[in-house]
Amino acid sequence: MAMSSMSGMSSSTTTTQMSSSMMNMVFFESTSTPVYSMHWTPSSTTQYAFTCIFFILLSTIERSLLAVRSLLEARWRSQALQRGYIRSAVRLDEESKMMDGEAQSIRSAKVTGTRPWRLSVDLPRAALCVVIVAVAYLLMLGVMTMNIGYFLSILAGAFLGELFVGRFAHTIEPTKES
Repeated sequence: MAMSSMSGMSSSTTTTQMSSSMMNMVFFESTSTPVYSMHWTPSSTTQYAFTCIFFILLSTIERSLLAVRSLLEARWRSQALQRGYIRSAVRLDEESKMMDGEAQSIRSAKVTGTRPWRLSVDLPRAALCVVIVAVAYLLMLGVMTMNIGYFLSILAGAFLGELFVGRFAHTIEPTKES
């Protein structure tokens, strides 16, 4: 008898523990939702407001990093096009022989296809990508708390970031006039 009541208690305790540790599936309003760890749990409205400001700034930084990446890509593309010519020495015909050897001409041909790997370009590109992904995942974790204040703060930061630096993220490619 005592054994059956003990197993019933452990079953209800396990169910209670599972339901309290499960993630919320609806947005809720709370000023004490932990962010990233239990050590960062706002305990007052002021701390909650500063946490929301943090999310606004982080989201704005993410939009700014995307704009920086776009500007760097445009610069790297321009540099690649400037140095994107293959110069090769080509023998001229027999009439243009010089006394000390054969005369040579330099011909240039436009390079097409994938740009070659360059440490000066690809290392900063990879590092910037890691930073952008890390910031994006931190924002995702903020949204996954399902706290409506955090969610709206992240949206506000995305709006402000796009408003202030979004034009730099979308460069206009020059077109060739025919």
